[in-house]
Amino acid sequence: MEIPREKLIWMYEKMIEIRQFEEKIYYLFLQGEMPGTIHLYPGQEAVAAGVCANLNKDDVITSTHRPHGHALAKGVSLKSAMAELFAKTTGCCKAKGGSMHMGDMEAGAIPAIAIVGGGIPVATGAALAFKMKKTKQVAACFFGDGAANEGAFHEALNMGAIWNLPIVYVCENNLYGASTHVTKVMKIKDIATRASAYGMEGIITDGNDVIAVYETVHEAVEKARNGGGPTLVECKTYRRGGHSRTDGNIYRDKEEEKEWMAKDPIPRMKEYLISNRILTEAKSKEIEQKKEKEIDDAVEFAKSSPSPKPEDALEDVFA
Repeated sequence: MEIPREKLIWMYEKMIEIRQFEEKIYYLFLQGEMPGTIHLYPGQEAVAAGVCANLNKDDVITSTHRPHGHALAKGVSLKSAMAELFAKTTGCCKAKGGSMHMGDMEAGAIPAIAIVGGGIPVATGAALAFKMKKTKQVAACFFGDGAANEGAFHEALNMGAIWNLPIVYVCENNLYGASTHVTKVMKIKDIATRASAYGMEGIITDGNDVIAVYETVHEAVEKARNGGGPTLVECKTYRRGGHSRTDGNIYRDKEEEKEWMAKDPIPRMKEYLISNRILTEAKSKEIEQKKEKEIDDAVEFAKSSPSPKPEDALEDVFA
């Protein structure tokens, strides 16, 4: 399919933004400037960018305990995301979400759910609402390979199928649930094959190729938006770091790491854009510098923002 030039550049810029954002906060956490913990996204940027490039502002996503990339790709601002990590009132969740619950309803990013598999039924419920209201909106649900073994996964996919809901289930299979390799917890080779049990289409795509992700999800989104029901898309990908900031990553095979590191989605996209004369080396450098400045500005914004007061805990509470 022919992808508009502007869309290709947007996806590349978004991947650069996510990578630089994650690298910045990694060092900020190491320096003790941020509270809590983090689960970083480097290596999987093509999934977030490729999926969200197909979504409208009023479409929604649900995310995981590794949500920064999804949030930024769906439109959560750098400043509000950074402020949330600094636990400031200007954060996208007013300092009440933190790293693992990042999101902004105005951007269509339902605040992330850190419970493994917890976002799958929520996204399915959103899709049911869209169908009942006949709004033509679509829900995209991000989850990992580990979540595919949760009961919520099976119940939600069955519900999405029997009710023909406008949803795309996006499995980011990075081969590891924390430190456990996927082959130790399931006998099947591809998670996408589980779709057949529910009567929906299951598709496998290269999660480190943003164009492949975009094209695969484009078809799934259009099908969902036009009454064709759900699709399970399995994106084969790999996180470049450990499960969380305290994970030394000693359990992964070094040859496996070497093979996957060579498939980094950002250099692959850069090479494609330059070879097809969509981007120049100079323009690529300009994008990197632009994003670096935006992220530095976001850090300054977050640091200068006010911290919440104890009484703020009584706001945004519903019975």
